[in-house]
Formats: sequence, C-alpha cells, structure tokens
Amino acid sequence: MKKQKKIVLAYSGGLDTSIILKWLQENYDAEVIAYTADVGQEMDRKKIIKNAKKLGVKKIIIQDLKNIFVKDYVYPMIRGHALYEGVYLLGTSIARPLIAKDQIRVAKKFNAYAVSHGSTGKGNDQVRFELGYHYFGPKIKIIAPWRIWKLKSRTDLINYAKKHGIPIPKDKKGAPPFSVDDNLFHTSTEGKVLENPKNSAPEFIFQRTTSPEKAPNKPSFITINYKNGDPVGLNGKKLSPAKVLSKLNQLAGKNGIGRVDLVENRFIGIKSRGVYETPGGTLLLVAHRAIESVTLDKDTMHKKDEVMPRYAELVYNGYWYSKERFKLQKIVDLKRNKVNGSVKLKLYKGNITIQSRQTSSNAYSMKKVSFEENKTFNKENVERFINLHKKKLR
Repeated sequence: MKKQKKIVLAYSGGLDTSIILKWLQENYDAEVIAYTADVGQEMDRKKIIKNAKKLGVKKIIIQDLKNIFVKDYVYPMIRGHALYEGVYLLGTSIARPLIAKDQIRVAKKFNAYAVSHGSTGKGNDQVRFELGYHYFGPKIKIIAPWRIWKLKSRTDLINYAKKHGIPIPKDKKGAPPFSVDDNLFHTSTEGKVLENPKNSAPEFIFQRTTSPEKAPNKPSFITINYKNGDPVGLNGKKLSPAKVLSKLNQLAGKNGIGRVDLVENRFIGIKSRGVYETPGGTLLLVAHRAIESVTLDKDTMHKKDEVMPRYAELVYNGYWYSKERFKLQKIVDLKRNKVNGSVKLKLYKGNITIQSRQTSSNAYSMKKVSFEENKTFNKENVERFINLHKKKLR
C-alpha cells in the first residue's frame, strides 16, 4: 500500500486557515498536519484542536515558542532600535521567521513533502514565510493557496465556509471580522473601514490598549533591569523574556501606550493601512535607547542609528535569515556587553517619561559635564577643535 504524502499547514484555527485546511484535503492526495506556533497570540487551544479534528486532522501540533520568540527575535530587533518607516515596530514581521523555521522542523520530523500557509497574495507575510521555508528547507514544496485557488475575495471564502460547515466568526458588531494578527509583541488590525485612510479607527478594534482618555488618572512607574543589552527583570525581580514582555504589555496597555495608525509601503509594491498595538515593545524601545545613552560611546550609538533603517527594512521584507541582516546584527551588538543597568519609566495617559538611568558604566562622566570648574575637561582644546571643523565647510 502506497504511503500517503504529508503537508504541514500553519494553522491558527480561524476562518482562513480552516478553509485552507479543507481545500488542501480536497485538492491534494495528502494528510494535512495542523501546526500552530504559540508566539503569545490570543488563542483557544481546545478550539484549535476541536476545529482541526472536525475537519479530519489526525496530527495537531501546538508548539510553545514564546520565550524563544522574545529572547532570540524580539530582543535582537529591539537592540537594533528597528522602526520601519519611522513608526512601525515590526510586530508581525518578526514572528514569521520563527514560525517558518519551526514549521520546517515539523515537516522534516514527519517527512512531509510540503508546507502551506494562509498569507494572502497581496500581503508581505507570504514573502516572510517563504524566505524562511527556503532557508531551512529548500527542497520542501511550498503551497500558497491564495495564489493558486479560485477563491478571490473574503466573500468567496465565507461562501466556501458555509458550503463546508466551517464556523464563521463575528466581530464585536456582529459582522465578519477585521483581519487581525497578534503575538506577544503586538496586535495588528487591517481591512474593512480601515481600508479607507480618511476613516478614523473605531475604538472597538483596539484589543490590548486602553485609550489615553480612559487611562488611569494616576501615573504608573516601572524599572527595567538590563544585562548585556537585554532586559533580565522588572523592578529588580528576575523574569523570563516572555514574562518581562507580558507584564510590560499589561502595564503599558492600561496606560494607553503603544498605538500606531500607519499607511505603510508593502514589500510587494502597494500601500496598506493598518492599526498596530505594541504597548510593551514601545516601552522596551524607549528604555533601551535610554540605557544605551549612559553606557555606549557616541560613535557606536551613531553607527547603530545609521544602519537602523536598512536593518528595519530587511526585517520587514522577510530577510531575517539573510547574510546582510546577520552582518548588521553584529554591528548592532558590537558593544552590547557594556549595556548594563536599569531605567525607570513613568507612564501616564499615552506618554512615557524617563525618570532615571542607573549604571556602573563610566561612559557618562559627571565630572566632565559638571558646570563646576574641574580639570577633567580641557577647554583650551575646544578652539582647536572648532578651527579644524571650519576647514571642512569649504
């Protein structure tokens, strides 16, 4: 008897991937393995398993990747201060490489001949997934339904779901939902009323941040502790990477921090509008720049700022595993061993204020910056310094 081929599908348990699961079964003579990467998204494990079993799936794998996600993907990106087009903290972009890597691991473990994903033909995620697939499993076939099936719209998907008895979720207003992606780092919302940039984002779409107007009338304070450039705890208490980000999300979200409304330039050449919530990540970015300000020298900091736009673009475009990104990461991390200490932040109605920076580093000298007379800084050298730079004007 011929052994049945296997396909590993990146399965969320939602409408799109449930439809894809059924479509794969109808169009390929293969067993579909449902693979879910737990990167901290809001999910119902029982529902995922129930939905997959209902569609005839025998193997359902839910892999907890939260700590790996924060430690090996979010933290290196934060060390690079990566912001795409000046505002986007790359929450969706940074999760895809990890999911792709682990999905290929599962495909190899079960000797699957193909992997599949639910990214649309107009989006960036198809690129991010498939570059990751290619890096770790270049010989494994990629099935991208949105690029090959006859279902062309959200309406087609809903009709297909009704035909096959697949549950159709509703949003808070009772209509088919917005397109939402979330993980421990962020939530993104796209589609429907947001597609027209003249429309304001309705308040009900926000999932992890309180509006600044409704945030507490008293400020919150948090101290982030650093070792070798990464957070290792909060308020002096050591915590795992996932716990650090989770607690920062709760605190920042409660205080109305981390909302971005962005019209971005997608890698494939179109503009799209999305609303992003990255509460804890916003705190991490502000705090990391603050701790570096008292631990790193000027040249190192400025070099990091110089490479950041390209670094962010590589992450956005799906080149996390590229030689260029690896090279830039080495520049970013050149002196991370010097980035130690703590930063205290004040959070109040959407605002972040740095309260204090503490470190044993000698990069910042109080003697040199003091307004009191001292012998540690030779002011006579300043005139020579200015005269030198005058020559560079011509």
